Amino acid sequence: MQYDLIIRNGTVIDGSGMARFRADIGVAGGRIAAIGRLRESAREVIDAEGHVVAPGIIDGHTHMDAQVFWDALGTSSCWHGVTSVVMGNCGFSLAPCGERDKHLVMRNLERAEDIAREAMEAGIKWSWETFAQYLDAVERAPKGINYAAYMGHSALRTYVMGERAFSEEATEADIEAMKREVRDAIRAGAIGFTTSRSSTHETADRRPVASRLASWEEVRQLVGEMGELNAGVFEIAGEQTGADPERTRDYLGRLKALALETGVPVTFGQFAHRRYPDDWRQYVGLADETAQAGGRMFIQVHSRPVNGVNSFQTTMPFDSLPMWREIRKLQLEEQKAALRNPETRRKLVEIARERRRSAEPKNGQLFAMGPDFQWWWVADKPLPPYRSVAEIAAELNQDPVDVIIDLALKTDLKQLFFQTVANENQDHVLEMMRHPRCVVTFSDSGAHVSQLMDSSLQSHVLSYWVREKQALRLEEAIRMLTFVPASHWGLGERGLLRKGWAADIMIFDPDKITPDLPELVYDLPAGARRLRQKATGIMATIVNGEVVLRNNQHTGALPGRLLRGPLAA
Repeated sequence: MQYDLIIRNGTVIDGSGMARFRADIGVAGGRIAAIGRLRESAREVIDAEGHVVAPGIIDGHTHMDAQVFWDALGTSSCWHGVTSVVMGNCGFSLAPCGERDKHLVMRNLERAEDIAREAMEAGIKWSWETFAQYLDAVERAPKGINYAAYMGHSALRTYVMGERAFSEEATEADIEAMKREVRDAIRAGAIGFTTSRSSTHETADRRPVASRLASWEEVRQLVGEMGELNAGVFEIAGEQTGADPERTRDYLGRLKALALETGVPVTFGQFAHRRYPDDWRQYVGLADETAQAGGRMFIQVHSRPVNGVNSFQTTMPFDSLPMWREIRKLQLEEQKAALRNPETRRKLVEIARERRRSAEPKNGQLFAMGPDFQWWWVADKPLPPYRSVAEIAAELNQDPVDVIIDLALKTDLKQLFFQTVANENQDHVLEMMRHPRCVVTFSDSGAHVSQLMDSSLQSHVLSYWVREKQALRLEEAIRMLTFVPASHWGLGERGLLRKGWAADIMIFDPDKITPDLPELVYDLPAGARRLRQKATGIMATIVNGEVVLRNNQHTGALPGRLLRGPLAA
């Protein structure tokens, strides 16, 4: 047999969790045609000696709905072995919405997900109104990786209700119209339906995004439509119940009842927090209870601390303070001059010292909150441990802000600082990752583009948890990142290396794979900025049988596909 591609001499870890084995893999027509000792020839041969050959990674929580139209390659996800993503999370999608009303959808996205309106205006050629038409547009777009898409509740509400979506509960007629749109979307290939009830999701003018105005009855009826069709996943950015046990019980009870009543798989993200160190356990327990009662629920978890990324080139927690505000508006060269002025610097440090820690996001920045310098880290290498600003300040007998300024000036204001906002306890992180009802995902790729960078959470698993900490077997980690998410989101014939399955494959060196440090670039449409992060140690990323990246350099191939849900014709 003549193959399109043969991967020779690799160590195969097939995604099932079973032990590794040495074999060749033959690819033809975009699919795995053979696994074993292959003597035939191929148009292209990769010698994977000393490397692991594994299924391409699947990321179930991204916001690449807009980015897919201006970034054919699918960065930064593709640089970390990701070959398929699910977008449209947290109630945010670009459809249904006609071009005349696109400002309503952009209003939902620009602050809540930190996607610049000017980038969306410049980068998207609007060619749809219905969700089915949006899927067709994604299908037509050149793509390096595969995409599955949810319909988002905020877009759905604004499509049906217009401006009323930001201020009113839906009428019965509104809900019926939304139910029809959900049915049509699922039949067209939507992977599911999503919503947000999170108080952090606001428009640029500090109003709730449209989905937050919905009653729970509205949510219940819309999810019920998927139940009637026996298709689709429901994802929710949940309610903040804080330490109020009554509110928490009520919310968890509604989630469980929804899963049981509709039969629809329910999923949401969950972190651990130092203020409520065991709060996450009741959510994991809820998933177990729901399963025991006959429902389906799975939890999306992270692989490391959730860090805001701060720098003088992006945002700092002092940006809204007096004097700081004026200086931060200056060009970077002028800012450097101001920071080098002893009197100006003294005043800035004094003003910052008076700032009390607050959980309230400031100046429209989700993670730019008043710093606790014990949880502010100097990002000077790809993997932890890092030194905290507080630790360095104590050693030098300096104010922490003086330390930050000194480090920034030494690096031409490029020094990055990680500000941990969740998942501080890594024992808890590992425990969540290993729980059978948790899925390691939640990169948020495509969103919060100048505030955080978590597209590398999967390469972090392979480098930190497998190699550095030896807390996971490589087979176990690969299964977490491939077969498990493929199964939960119903991405058929992906997530395993099997004859006849899609040839989505990553080839990497387990001794070298490591995420690089993030960098700030201005490569979005209209010159908007974002954080970008690559990785080292990945020999090749193969999507639908074609080598898209070789040593993380684009080959020019764009074989990515739209992955439609099960009811699509």
